[in-house]
Amino acid sequence: LPVGISLAPIYDQAQVVDESVSGFILNLIMSVAVVIATLCIFMGWRAGVVVGGVLLLTVLGTILVMWLYGLNLERISLGALVIAMGMLVDNAIVVAEGMMLRMQKGVNALDASSHVVKQTQWPLLGATLIGIAAFSGIGLSNDSTGEFLFSLFAVITISLFLSWVLAITVAPLFGSYFFKVGESVGEENFNSVFHSRYKVVLLKALNKPGRTVLILVGITMLSYFSFGFVKQGFFPPANTPMFYVHYWGPQSRDIRVTAEFMQKAEAIAMKHEEVAALTTFIGKGGERYTLTYAPQQANESYGELVIRTNSRSEIPGLIAKLNTELKTLDPDAQIYMERIVFGPASGAKLEARFSGPDKAVLRELGEKAQALFKADQQLLDVRHNWREKELVMIPQYDDYNAGIAGVTRADFSDAIQFATSGLKLGKLRDGDFSYDIIAKAQNAGNGKTEGDDEIQKLNDALVWSPYQRSYVPMRQISAQLDVQSEGVLIHRRDRLRTITVMAEPGLNETAGQALKRIRPLIEALEMPEGYQLEWGGEYESSRKAQKSLGGGLPLGFLVMILITIFLFGRVKEPLIIWLIVPMAVCGVVAGLLLADLPFGFMSLLGFLSLFGMLIKNAIVLLEEIDIQMNEGLEPSKAVVEASLSRLRPVGLAAITTILGMCPLLFDAFFADMAVTIMGGLAFATVLTMIAVPVLYSLFYGIKQTEGNR
Repeated sequence: LPVGISLAPIYDQAQVVDESVSGFILNLIMSVAVVIATLCIFMGWRAGVVVGGVLLLTVLGTILVMWLYGLNLERISLGALVIAMGMLVDNAIVVAEGMMLRMQKGVNALDASSHVVKQTQWPLLGATLIGIAAFSGIGLSNDSTGEFLFSLFAVITISLFLSWVLAITVAPLFGSYFFKVGESVGEENFNSVFHSRYKVVLLKALNKPGRTVLILVGITMLSYFSFGFVKQGFFPPANTPMFYVHYWGPQSRDIRVTAEFMQKAEAIAMKHEEVAALTTFIGKGGERYTLTYAPQQANESYGELVIRTNSRSEIPGLIAKLNTELKTLDPDAQIYMERIVFGPASGAKLEARFSGPDKAVLRELGEKAQALFKADQQLLDVRHNWREKELVMIPQYDDYNAGIAGVTRADFSDAIQFATSGLKLGKLRDGDFSYDIIAKAQNAGNGKTEGDDEIQKLNDALVWSPYQRSYVPMRQISAQLDVQSEGVLIHRRDRLRTITVMAEPGLNETAGQALKRIRPLIEALEMPEGYQLEWGGEYESSRKAQKSLGGGLPLGFLVMILITIFLFGRVKEPLIIWLIVPMAVCGVVAGLLLADLPFGFMSLLGFLSLFGMLIKNAIVLLEEIDIQMNEGLEPSKAVVEASLSRLRPVGLAAITTILGMCPLLFDAFFADMAVTIMGGLAFATVLTMIAVPVLYSLFYGIKQTEGNR
């Protein structure tokens, strides 16, 4: 490199990935530590060590299988481990709890473990498969979002299946080392304050099951109604401390004028201490250096600044400053900012597309829509992709005079190109790259002249006549030179002319909120016959992702339904289980509203995964009721005793899942998903421990006896 020139990357992907993976490994370690500590507190240190040891082996085994199948350690796969953390201990808790309680009654370790494993292995396998099936929608999705998130499904499948295998093999082995026959190891006391209060609430619910069901239905319906107050989104802004400044000068502006503006814009941006580095692209966007970057097409009036800040938190303030400073620098230009987002790139957040045959009608529709967008005081950076019209010079070839001068139409066309945009002579090849060789007149299209001066320059241009072996003035062979205002950028979509009106939502709102407000106004426009309106942007990307996700959901739900039927061999228990699934929404709405987070695509995945978690808890509780009844307890007492005995395992599963996800609250990508699962699981678990016994009693006509009351 020449003296004084240094090379420095503005986006070092290796460093970004390393920092991201390191941060998630720390989150994973914290999550494991929190789960093990929780187990030790609520189950006693011996049981905590047994279940914690199984958890550690599950995590290490999952990483080994990932390595064998070529799955990388990255944000999505490591996040999946954190998400699954609480679920990974469910199976081990059930086995360790059952083994521990039997050994306290004097049964030796071998008989206790054999009895518990034989009793629970198939219900636990079914519950595990249901948990996996809850994530199957993303695993079977065949669009870009499914590709982006496939490792989430793969890692959860591997880890959950491993947790079941280790729970029925390693957990009994560890239990034989740590549990002692007849010794109380974190003994569960049904007379504790916690169990006593739960029993009081449960008995009141069982004594008036009809009223209880109505209350539960009312809470659930209220939650679904309140869902309308939750903000809607797709993917959040990325953690990468970078953003883009897009500059569009007046259409047909010379690239040298664009370069002059970009130099001034660079100088303004570099004055801010928040800017760590920047790079500039002129005439087109940069190479696609990351999946979520969508480069702009070549255009001489386009320029782009890629700005890296010191930290992600500085971006909103810097964007607000540059929005004001750069727009005063060139009032005729369109300047807007774009933040990097997780997930597939969707361009503008709000897009209204009009398609049809006639250019004039489409431009009129686009301008009407643009006026409505601009009338909304909250929308930012309103624009459309056909840009403004420009003056176009149309020389007319004079057959008679050109024939006398010996100038053909090809000579005439070459001369016009040479005098304006440049005449392509050939290509220069340099390794894998090729460059056009362009010849232009010295005074051709330098952007310094316009209007009559440009017309005069073209009239004065010289055309080579092979016949006369000399140059002929353009005015001698051109009948006339028409100047018209025309749109030169005509975009097509699916072979139809399409104009796209774009905007960005306000600083304190989501694209979903802005679309809800502006959509009725745009759709009220009168559409001529043969023309159609489509919504693009974040709305379209979200719909496509949800549609692709929904394509795999029926199979996943069918698997879950069949497993619940096969586990019980009856219809009533599966019906009870699926009646409590809608309750998952209760805590979701409360959590998102309190955290002021949008319900995005990751929240949707978290919501679907809640189904698997709730079904798993319900299966464990219903199986325990059957076990109690098979041991000779009368039905009314079996319902109560089973609910009390499953309170700690179900509660621990929920607590470990919730606490294990705490590190994800500080990650922009997983925050809304973590809140969805944490809020939904906390609230729905409480409802489940009431709803399942009540529905079971209603379906089987079980009434509480005076002794239980």
